[in-house]
Amino acid sequence: MAVKYIFDVDGTLTPSRTRINPDFEKWFIDFCNKNECYIATGSDYDKTLEQLGDDVMMAITRSYNCSGNSQWEKGVEVYKSDWRLPAHCEKWLETVLEQSKFPLRTGNHIEHRTGTCNFSIPGRGGLTLGERQLYVDWDKEHNERETIATEFNKLFQEENNVIALVAGETGLDIIQVGCDKAQIAKDFDYGSAMFFGDMMEPGGNDYPLKEALSSRNNTSIKISKGFNEVKFWLSEMPDAG
Repeated sequence: MAVKYIFDVDGTLTPSRTRINPDFEKWFIDFCNKNECYIATGSDYDKTLEQLGDDVMMAITRSYNCSGNSQWEKGVEVYKSDWRLPAHCEKWLETVLEQSKFPLRTGNHIEHRTGTCNFSIPGRGGLTLGERQLYVDWDKEHNERETIATEFNKLFQEENNVIALVAGETGLDIIQVGCDKAQIAKDFDYGSAMFFGDMMEPGGNDYPLKEALSSRNNTSIKISKGFNEVKFWLSEMPDAG
């Protein structure tokens, strides 16, 4: 039985919030046309389309957006969750934003998506690459996102059935417990699968799917920090085409 290939987007197929490399795009479209390929991302469909382009999105089998809470096939949404983050949780995030010592603010800080909420201290949509890197470096030094996620989960996880996960380079994904990327694992119960992602550590938004798939036979997990590593692993597959 053919292998099913599952790919994270930010930090795996593309740099975070960046258009796919043109040379890799051509290679990847050809690969997807010959194989059964899936996207599994915390981003919504429009942002994924912006990064990967129409040709990639039409070549893949299914796109699991918003951690699987919105699912698309060939440009048509086939599943959509109606969950929304409780207002008091959002109010707490607003307080955290005000208290952060990181100086830059731009774009959207709290972004409601289908079945999930993304929270970003510097903001989404308005950062230059240089400003984004400033926050990446800040977060590495101060461990801000992991600290926010830990405190959020301590306050709200049990009582409100929600969980915060570190996602991408600047944000957190907040979802219902059990509605992270792991929820799509049931679609890969049969046959072989290979999952490529960059946030595989506990607390990362690829970790739940990694754990769910690892319990199944014939599943391979590849920690891939960028498209060059993805291409390397796929080129090593004898039957990938």
